[in-house]
Amino acid sequence: MVPRPFRIISRHRETRDTITLALMPGPDGQAFSFEPGQFNMLYLFGVGEIPVSISGDPASPRRLVHTVRAVGATSAGLCGLARGDMIGVRGPFGTAWPVADALGSDVVFVAGGLGLAPLRPAIYQVLSERKRYGRVFLLYGARGPQDILYRAELERWRRRLDVDIDITVDHATGDWHGSVGVVTEIVKRAGFDPDHAVAMICGPEIMMRFTMAALQDRGVATEQIYVSMERNMKCAIGFCGHCQFGPSFICKDGPVMRFDRIENVFSVREV
Repeated sequence: MVPRPFRIISRHRETRDTITLALMPGPDGQAFSFEPGQFNMLYLFGVGEIPVSISGDPASPRRLVHTVRAVGATSAGLCGLARGDMIGVRGPFGTAWPVADALGSDVVFVAGGLGLAPLRPAIYQVLSERKRYGRVFLLYGARGPQDILYRAELERWRRRLDVDIDITVDHATGDWHGSVGVVTEIVKRAGFDPDHAVAMICGPEIMMRFTMAALQDRGVATEQIYVSMERNMKCAIGFCGHCQFGPSFICKDGPVMRFDRIENVFSVREV
């Protein structure tokens, strides 16, 4: 429950309201390893704390990376910090993406908006052992070109030629030459083998709901579909009850959950 001190070593603006912060342990802090998909509680002194997925490379755990969108007092305060400022960190918490279980299979990453951030550590890990997987797909949807995260990195991944990247936007501007439409449309045309594919999805719940339906229509089994259910987390240790999801607590049983285990609850609105 006690936050550890970390210092901001870099700050990068991704979009109008989204910042990526890189952290290093403070004088009395210690680095820690993490699994792709886990999250930390970030504490802004005098304001509060929020859960934020770790979005850095698991192979470099000493440099702790989080991408934060300014939507409330704490997140806006974190986005307003500068290099050298200190914050508190609790974690890591939660379950991980099934990167090891996907060995030998096609891997399909589907992200919507800020959902690319929780998936990024899994992408790093898969690409670091690229020969151990089948085809790899990154299917990403954003509201507009100005909302796309990690632009430079997406371009580097595209140049690898061993990753199929397809990006779509809901609303295009004059200088956008990519796909326009919802992310489910690019899921429908992606060339993965549905009988030998593992899908990992993160984004708004409405986007995940339609994406899971599109994957099932393609023939991907529900036990091969994983989703990140980050929402309403407050304490991260199952005490407060804010993240109860049917019989589960997202902070303890998630945020990464296998779809067949939550399918009946997921279909019930407002649970």
